[in-house]
Amino acid sequence: MSHGRLLGVGVGPGDPDLVTVRAARRIGEADVVAYHCAGHGGSIARAAAAPYLRDGQVEEVLRYPVTTGATDHPGGYAGALADFYDEATRRLAAHLEAGRQVVVLCEGDPGLYGSYQHLHARLGRRFPSEIVPGVSSVAAAAAAVGRPLVQHDESLTILVGTLPPEELRARLAGADAAAILKLGRSFPEVRAALADTGLLERAHYVERAGSDAQRVAPLAQVDPAGVPYMSLALVPGRGERSPAEPGVTVVGLGPGDPAWLTPEAAEAMANTPGSPDDTTATRAPAAARSSASAARRSSTVLPEPWRRCPGRCGTRAR
Repeated sequence: MSHGRLLGVGVGPGDPDLVTVRAARRIGEADVVAYHCAGHGGSIARAAAAPYLRDGQVEEVLRYPVTTGATDHPGGYAGALADFYDEATRRLAAHLEAGRQVVVLCEGDPGLYGSYQHLHARLGRRFPSEIVPGVSSVAAAAAAVGRPLVQHDESLTILVGTLPPEELRARLAGADAAAILKLGRSFPEVRAALADTGLLERAHYVERAGSDAQRVAPLAQVDPAGVPYMSLALVPGRGERSPAEPGVTVVGLGPGDPAWLTPEAAEAMANTPGSPDDTTATRAPAAARSSASAARRSSTVLPEPWRRCPGRCGTRAR
C-alpha cells in the first residue's frame, strides 16, 4: 500500500469566508483532519474549516499540554512541547502509513508562525506533502484598518511582542512599517516600545482580525487589561517615496591629453553643455565624439545631467 499524503492547510484568521478555494477543496478531500487546540478544546482553525468538513472524516485533536501557563514537565515548556509534537507525529504517521490523506488545519498561513511547521519538519520528508497558503492575520488586520501596509520602496518588519523590550525597540527604530503579533501579556512593553520609537501615534490595534469578534482601535487608547493573545499592533508605512540622496560625483580627466580619457568620462563630457575653464575638459567633447563607439562598449556609463566646476572635475547634482 502506498503512503498517504500530508497537507498543511492555512484556513485564514477565523472567518470561513476567508478560506481559499484550494484549502476548502483539500479539506473536503481529506480522510483525516487534524487541528491544534488549547486545554479548553476550542479551535479557531477548526471553526473556520467547519463548513468544508464532510461526514465520515476522522478528526485528530492535537491538544496542547501547555500554552501560557506553567508546566511541571522536567524539560520545562520546551520539553513539554517537544514531547507533544513527538506524540502528534506518531499519531499522524500511523494514518499516513495506512494510505490516508491527512490535512492539518493551520490558522492564518502555515509559513507565518504556523503550528503546522513543527509537524512538517518531522513528517514532510517521510511522506508526500503539500502546503496550502492562507490569509495571514497581518493581511486581515491591514484590511480591517483600511490602510496599505507598505508602498513604493518601503519595507515591512514583522515582529512578535514576546521579544525582549530592548530588542523590540531596536528593531522598531528603523522600521518603515511594522506588524507586532502575539500581544496579550506583552502589550504594555509593546506600547512602550512604540512610544519610545515615535510610532505610537501611527499604531493601530487589531483584535481577532477577520472574525466576527474583530476589534479595531488606535493602539494608544487600548486598555492593556483586556488584550488577548490573538491580537496585533499594526504601524502602516507613510506611503512616501524615499528622497534621492544628495551627492557629488568626481570624474578624473587624465593628465591633460583627451586621448587619456576613459570611455565613461568621454561620454559624460560629450553630453555636458557649456564650456569649462579647463583646457582638457574643453577638448573632451571632441575627443569623446571620436571615441563614442568605445564609450558605448563600456559596461558602466555615468548618469546625466552633468554640471561643470572649475578644475579637472565634473559634478552631478541629483
